[in-house]
Amino acid sequence: MNVLVTGATGFLGQKLAFRLATLGFNVTATGRNRKIGQMLTEKNIRFEPSILEDKERIIELCKNKDYVFHCGALSSPWGKYKNFYDANVLGTKHVIEGCKQANVKRLIHVSTPSLYFYYNERRNVKESDPLPNKFVNHYAETKYLAEIEVDKAFEAGVPSITIRPRAIFGPGDNAILPRLIKVCEKGIFPKFGNGDVEIDLTYVENVVDVLLLCMNSEEKTLGQKYNITNGTSVSLYKMIENVIAQLGISVKYKTISVKKAYFIASLLEKLSTVVFQGKEPLLTKYTVSVLSQTQTLSIEKAKSELGYAPAVSIETGAAEFVEWWKNHEY
Repeated sequence: MNVLVTGATGFLGQKLAFRLATLGFNVTATGRNRKIGQMLTEKNIRFEPSILEDKERIIELCKNKDYVFHCGALSSPWGKYKNFYDANVLGTKHVIEGCKQANVKRLIHVSTPSLYFYYNERRNVKESDPLPNKFVNHYAETKYLAEIEVDKAFEAGVPSITIRPRAIFGPGDNAILPRLIKVCEKGIFPKFGNGDVEIDLTYVENVVDVLLLCMNSEEKTLGQKYNITNGTSVSLYKMIENVIAQLGISVKYKTISVKKAYFIASLLEKLSTVVFQGKEPLLTKYTVSVLSQTQTLSIEKAKSELGYAPAVSIETGAAEFVEWWKNHEY
């Protein structure tokens, strides 16, 4: 069985490519990072470097594939709209065209629940709940536009499923927990408001599990979207304290009102745009929102229709991340 994994040099894509190869699939992995690509090659995975913006290259990579896992994206809280649009929207259109020409059995698309939120608190959000009139950043907006392209493709006959995994973490994570750890290492961590914030996390191998479920799920799941989390929300600041305690790091909180934090972030964003040529500011409104607003999802649909059951708990996943982090140099 031939499969293509886009974004295979990213965190989730790597884990998926390794799992598929272990299960005996003939895996072609594509992505931007040639160093990580070499690591994939050493694991007997065929690596073909490419960017999503290269239409002809992506279509060529889709040839003779039975399944395409579209994990690739430009994911960042900050950046130029055109860069996000080219990678996330045009890139998805290129993958879709490749899937059409290859007549794939399924296109399994990785989206984001970031499109649900706009600097506000939301609990137990379902896939059918209304989306905000405006998206929180360019990433969320362009991932929504990419979903529309996948919807169009499904209506045109491309069998597809979309998942929206929340805050993926685990060994190999280079975004969520590492960013928080590096702030803690400086000695002071900002606490916006009273710190009573509940969040969802998703252990990376649990996301891989659901991607595999999507390969053979019932036909009624085609054209659908599914929230994916670990199924239990956690206190953000307790999670941070647990991880840094295991790493032997001490940290002091500096409490800042949410209103003041948004003001500072807005000012820094304006300075970045006007003075610093678009360089990512030290604090963004999106970051303030994540660290000050409870945001949780319902995964009942994924449980009932895909048979998803998170196998690795947040506690176990955090311990495995810590062990991995201790054995890597940064």
